[in-house]
Amino acid sequence: MIGVVVLALLLLIAAPDRAARCDAVATSPAREPPRHAAPAFKVRTLDGKLVRLADLRGRPVLLDFWATWCIPCRASLPHLDTLRQRYDREGLYVLGLSLDDDPRRLRRFAGRLGLHIQVALADEEVLERYGPIRLIPTTIFIDRRGDIVRRVTGAIDPETVDEYVQELLKR
Repeated sequence: MIGVVVLALLLLIAAPDRAARCDAVATSPAREPPRHAAPAFKVRTLDGKLVRLADLRGRPVLLDFWATWCIPCRASLPHLDTLRQRYDREGLYVLGLSLDDDPRRLRRFAGRLGLHIQVALADEEVLERYGPIRLIPTTIFIDRRGDIVRRVTGAIDPETVDEYVQELLKR
C-alpha cells in the first residue's frame, strides 16, 4: 500500500504543471453533445505549418488532446496515424494537440514514433476554448460543417474510434 502511495506521489510530481491527468479508460460516455460550432483555433504544427480550423471547413476533423507522459495517449497514437492514412482520400484531418511544454522533446517523441498526423502544442487558448481538458486523452470529432458531433474523455479502443470516424465521414 505504501508503494502505491509513493508511486502516485511520484507521478504527480513528475507530471507537467497542467491540470489534466491521464486516464486509461473512457470516463465519459462517448456522447453526442448537442451540435454546436467548434471553437475557432490556430496552432503551429511541429513542422511549422499554421493550422486554422476555418481552413479545414469541409473536412471531417479529429482533435486528440494528449501528452508524451500519458501512457494511454501514447498507445493510441499509432492507430490515429493509421486512421489518417486510411481515410486521407475521404478528407479526414487528424491533429494531435499535445499538453507537453517542451517542443523539442515533443518533436523527438513524434519522430521516434514516425507519426504522420499533424502534431502541435495545445496552447492555453485552445485548452480554454475546448476545455476544460481535465483528463487525457480527450478526443473531439468535428464534422465537415465545423460542428462538434462527439467528445470522448479517456482512452478509446481502436474499433470504437474506427466506428466514430466512419460515422463522422458519413455526415
